[in-house]
Amino acid sequence: MALLDRLPRQHFSTRGWGLLAAGVISLLFAQVMGRRDLLALGVLLVVLPLVSLASIRLVKPRFRVYREFSPSTVETASITTVRLAVARTGPGTGRVIMEERLPSRFGESPVFRFPAMSASGGTSRYEYRLRSGKRGQFLIGPVTAEFTDPFGLSLHRHTIDDGDTLTVTPAAVELPVTGLAGARGNDGITATRIRANPSDDDVMTREYRHGDPMRRVHWPATARHGALMVRQEESVTTPEATIILDQRFIAYSTGFGSVFSGSGDDGHDLVTSDAFEWAVTAAMSVSAHLSERNYALRFLDAAGDPAFRRSPSAPEPDCEEYSGAGGLQSVAESLAAIQLSGSHHLRRDDSARRDHPGGPESGQPVFDDRLIDKLAAHRMRGPVLAVLGKITLAEARALAPAAGYAANAFAMVISDRPAESHDVLEALRLGGWRAVAVDASASLPAAWTYFDEGDDALAAAAADVRRGAGVAR
Repeated sequence: MALLDRLPRQHFSTRGWGLLAAGVISLLFAQVMGRRDLLALGVLLVVLPLVSLASIRLVKPRFRVYREFSPSTVETASITTVRLAVARTGPGTGRVIMEERLPSRFGESPVFRFPAMSASGGTSRYEYRLRSGKRGQFLIGPVTAEFTDPFGLSLHRHTIDDGDTLTVTPAAVELPVTGLAGARGNDGITATRIRANPSDDDVMTREYRHGDPMRRVHWPATARHGALMVRQEESVTTPEATIILDQRFIAYSTGFGSVFSGSGDDGHDLVTSDAFEWAVTAAMSVSAHLSERNYALRFLDAAGDPAFRRSPSAPEPDCEEYSGAGGLQSVAESLAAIQLSGSHHLRRDDSARRDHPGGPESGQPVFDDRLIDKLAAHRMRGPVLAVLGKITLAEARALAPAAGYAANAFAMVISDRPAESHDVLEALRLGGWRAVAVDASASLPAAWTYFDEGDDALAAAAADVRRGAGVAR
């Protein structure tokens, strides 16, 4: 029996291999002993497993599989429940051993028997849980079934569905409340001053406050109320925030956290790195932070194009603007499979890129008039946050003027050596950006709070870098 158990089971069961072995032995003895009855027995024992194998390959049982994820998209390190419903749609009887194929990162694939003990209405239902520590899109399934003939002699493994894609989104890190987004009310709305002369219908009044200029006193309203009233020439609008996400291969392909494939075990390779994963988490966290405060979000890449145009998980690849809970969910799904773009096989050459921001390796100019025009179209409607890889001084100088089109401008530069980014940060600051350099080991909440600190924090920031905190200003 130990020898039979070692035989391959792609075609025959242990019982089938046993019959074949007995048949071969019977044929040998029939030849030696000249016994016709042994010859007939040997032929029967050999033919029976072969006939059973042909029968299960020609007549394949048919099944219908329904798979549901709860929740349908899941954050990294969170659990999703997979519910399977399997029903037989063609002829066939007996039990079938089924297996749900999973990418290796999810561990051992679940195996179950059909029909289940609790099957109802011809449908068997199964449930298991998955958790991924990495973002991406993963093929869950297909279900494979191992069929056997009524005598249990032959086996055949058959795929009965195509599988479904599970989207794992980056988890947002909770950011501390700061004054980075500018003035706004408790409900997230902000006041935008009307620059044109308002009509009488537009004029709103409020009580006089210390410091209001006398030219804004509304005398008819003052006479009517018996107290000084001033014009409130403001309209309330929903604030907007623009996030520039640098996703160029060349900006993340050197030093600490060099580029690697993120989830190649299931055919969904992500060209990413530790530094880019930090950038993706930062983009997701800032989006959640601002969305909670009722900000509308706009995502652009370094060239001014929609940031998620090349993301295979993006529900709307050409969309730039997102608002509300649905918009935040779209941002999360778009970030799930976003990866580095551009030339993947050329090494970074800063000297070749010194006078040409973007350079030939990046495929197209970056931080140029196209991006500036996009920002100018939404001039002063809210903050701009740039999440950047390791950029050159020329690129920093090209991006610096963009701060003039934002209510506030913030830049995070992810570099393997933050302390060496002084010139880049200074170039951005001269243009009006609040800039900080971090590495992939830095704390995102700590980097976020650096934006809200005054100049007296420079010495502390430098000390943090010397201690290995991974943040520089």
